[in-house]
Amino acid sequence: MTPSLRWAFGSFFFLYFAYVGLVSPYASLFFLERGFSVIEIAALMSMLQITRIVGPFSWGWLSDYLSNRISIIRFCACLAALVFLCIYFLQDYIGFFIWMFVLHTILSSLMPLGESATIHALYKDNSFDKRYGRLRLWGSIGFIAMVLAAGELFQRKTIELYPIVGTVVLFALAFITFCLHEPKMDRRKMVKGELLIVLFNPDVRWFLLSGFFMIFAHAALYVFYSLYLSDLGYDKFQIGLFWALGVAAEVIFFYFQSKVLSRLDAEVILQAAFAIGVIRFVLIAFLPITSVLILAQLMHAGTFAAHHSAATKLLQRWFTGPVQARGQALMATISYGLGGTLGGLCAGWIWEASQPRDVFVMSAFACGLAGMAIQKLRPRRYPAR
Repeated sequence: MTPSLRWAFGSFFFLYFAYVGLVSPYASLFFLERGFSVIEIAALMSMLQITRIVGPFSWGWLSDYLSNRISIIRFCACLAALVFLCIYFLQDYIGFFIWMFVLHTILSSLMPLGESATIHALYKDNSFDKRYGRLRLWGSIGFIAMVLAAGELFQRKTIELYPIVGTVVLFALAFITFCLHEPKMDRRKMVKGELLIVLFNPDVRWFLLSGFFMIFAHAALYVFYSLYLSDLGYDKFQIGLFWALGVAAEVIFFYFQSKVLSRLDAEVILQAAFAIGVIRFVLIAFLPITSVLILAQLMHAGTFAAHHSAATKLLQRWFTGPVQARGQALMATISYGLGGTLGGLCAGWIWEASQPRDVFVMSAFACGLAGMAIQKLRPRRYPAR
């Protein structure tokens, strides 16, 4: 992969996660300013996860069928930018609901296809272990930059600037997709039932189940961590620093990823990530003091970055050639789609029915189940590539 192409993929990750850093913390505040109730806002924000149940796999199927990921990425990025412009004309709740569903169904294609294209390009020149983390860390940097910059902007000005910031980011993302390229894809037609053969592999099913439980566990963090910190007495700026610290920890892991992946099997890294997850969520639940919460946020390097890198590498053992994009999309669907949606719903029910710390007890339990699932894999049947 040439330096200019690495720059293009790094910029792609930066801008995509800059959008995530805009919508995740601030979309709910924008909707609140519009006069929507908490329940209505929760339904709107649920579109971020629900659209990942069907969207990524559908786009992945189309990508594998056409053998042209980059063109689909460009089309979806441009279409998403245009659809986002509707925000300037929407007034009623139903309009915003439909808009959120359509917009994030389109956007749900970008990360699985972008990841697949990046991995394909890196594997072609045998540089995955060395380069992937240093490309992917730009996504984390984009998230941090947007969270801090947009927070400062909205604090000084008004949340009504949200549409303008989103427009700039998505049009920049659409522009950068025209700089992306990847080596020619294998145009071998998929043999009938080839995907099912892969899915019937028990190792694949255990692996996907572990991903489901890991994101199920993190759903509580993404939805309720800020509220949990607020209940503990932290102000908005301090809460933002906690989030930035966690993402900074994953940046550091991504930078040194090659050293970890070259020395440890992906299965071992996943087992460690799940164990760290259990410890992290137990600490958050039962020792919510500042020093311990800081330590728990640093563990994000293990529970997210290490898990993501190892899972991405392990996917390539089973989903290759004409099913590669579908494998990446299937992981997104099962983990972030189903796991994220169900985890958020369960966390919400526990938050209302019990005490806040029990939400994170649930997360620790889910990480334990993920660890039990990954132990079922038979790594010696699939030597590292």
